[in-house]
Amino acid sequence: MGRGKFKSKPTGRRQFSTQEDLLAGTTTRPRSFRQKEAENEEEPEQVSGDDAGEQSDEETRKKKGTQGIIEIENPNLVDKTTELSRREREEIEKQKAHERYMRLQEQGKTDQSKKDLERLALIRQQRAEAAKKRDEEKAAKELKKAEVRK
Repeated sequence: MGRGKFKSKPTGRRQFSTQEDLLAGTTTRPRSFRQKEAENEEEPEQVSGDDAGEQSDEETRKKKGTQGIIEIENPNLVDKTTELSRREREEIEKQKAHERYMRLQEQGKTDQSKKDLERLALIRQQRAEAAKKRDEEKAAKELKKAEVRK
């Protein structure tokens, strides 16, 4: 069957499975779909106290890509903590120092916070004195008014 120079790609054709094909198991779907369906069907049957714990352990142990297929003992593949560059380290140290300073600031243990608290205490004292003075002046005015009325 000669199709000429340009042949159609197999991705252009879509085949849909019928209910009969699904039940007979003769679908044209890839095997990976069948395996996933088989695993999904087996899960409800095996839900018991001991089996459920083992099953969740197996799922967490599964590796991605080719690691799940081939077991390799390569010392170079051991996960290392990535070393940060100098700028990144300095940035992190700067953020931590700022957080530490702000915590001490809230607790009132830094020089600046002590000065602020002293200033606030002085302002409160001045306001209290001013309020007391105003009250005395009001009382004096009321006395004068009372004397004038009599």
